Amino acid sequence: MSAVNDASQLAVNGGPKVRQQPWPGRALFGEEEKAAVVALFDEAIRTGSAFGYNGPQEEAYCREFAEYLGGGYADAVNSGSSAVYVALRSLKLEPFTEVICPAITDPGGIMPVAMLNCIPIVADVCPGSYNIGAEQIAACLSERTSAIIVAHIAGEPADMDPILELARSRGIPVIEDCAQAHGARYKGRPVGTLGDVGAFSTMSGKHHATAAQGGVVFTRNEATYWEARRCSDRGKPFGLEGVPSNVIAAPNMNLNDLSAAVGRVQLKKLDRIVARRRDVARAIHEGLKKRSRVVTPGWQPEGAEASYWFLRLHVDTSQITVSGDQFASAIGAEGIPVAPSYRAAFQARAKWLVEKRAFGSGHYPWSAPEYKGDPERQFPCPNAVSVLDTDFNIHIHESCGEQEIADILTAIEKVEQAYCK
Repeated sequence: MSAVNDASQLAVNGGPKVRQQPWPGRALFGEEEKAAVVALFDEAIRTGSAFGYNGPQEEAYCREFAEYLGGGYADAVNSGSSAVYVALRSLKLEPFTEVICPAITDPGGIMPVAMLNCIPIVADVCPGSYNIGAEQIAACLSERTSAIIVAHIAGEPADMDPILELARSRGIPVIEDCAQAHGARYKGRPVGTLGDVGAFSTMSGKHHATAAQGGVVFTRNEATYWEARRCSDRGKPFGLEGVPSNVIAAPNMNLNDLSAAVGRVQLKKLDRIVARRRDVARAIHEGLKKRSRVVTPGWQPEGAEASYWFLRLHVDTSQITVSGDQFASAIGAEGIPVAPSYRAAFQARAKWLVEKRAFGSGHYPWSAPEYKGDPERQFPCPNAVSVLDTDFNIHIHESCGEQEIADILTAIEKVEQAYCK
């Protein structure tokens, strides 16, 4: 196929953009959230009592969050990173053991491992995916493995059944990092309920939010829940009768009633938000079947129902005359909100991890004599390198309409016609 359009007509080369108007805002917060916050302030003014944390709003939010996931226990904390930290710590991992982590994830999804004096072991992703899989985890297992973190990146569920079978055969707990995957399902089951503990971020960029920042730890195990409560609030003796003092050293990572009041309203909107994102993604996928032979949806496992924190698309770089990054950048120049590369999430190359910067200047905990593994171990992760070269992300959301869908497809088609071999 020869190029239909001259590349000089692309916006990246000075040509006219496909989309001239700004991308629509999400309109995540509305009058309902405002009313909930005002009511909380009104009550504080009326009674003279300040609202705080672990109060009625936070308790209700945690209860409603657990009900949303089909029952269990939820503890609201102050960020998604804190949720991962608390989830890990609730499992009482021994220091200097190894925790298998995803190659592609937010830094906050792996840094808590080192902060607990454990060693992050980075597993490669499945071919064609941002998510780790059972085969890649198996290659990293050792007698020192104490836990596995699985992140559902972009709202795309990881292939959980083989991972859980592997983990349970070894008696290794699994933490699901669901920061990007609110409302996603795997074979009909909500993500966050499949492993031993789930960790969610509820900052304002996520599917639903507890105002500016926040997070939730979820489990169906009551003992793990009480341990999480202690770990997130300075070791207070939650769930322990007759204990007069704090029982472990831990930071204060509580959420608060103000954020929880917003979260309660947001939680009621979550199903609608996820459903609309799925509709937008489905329309783009269908449009690509008719209008592109170069760009396709990213691979997902059978039974996955993504919630699309962003839309991941794959480029067949063998059929274009430029790199995958250049192709995606050209789409972005047409007025489409594109992230040409997700390499910032490639934790195997993160400076802090490569240089082992956790505590002081002595490469602790890797350098501790108690650690019996290889402190200089490298993580090449060829599948991650490959998918980061070929896949790009479009920032769709629930307020995207037919015009946004049409503009995305038109921009992809325009760039493809200019760069196809």
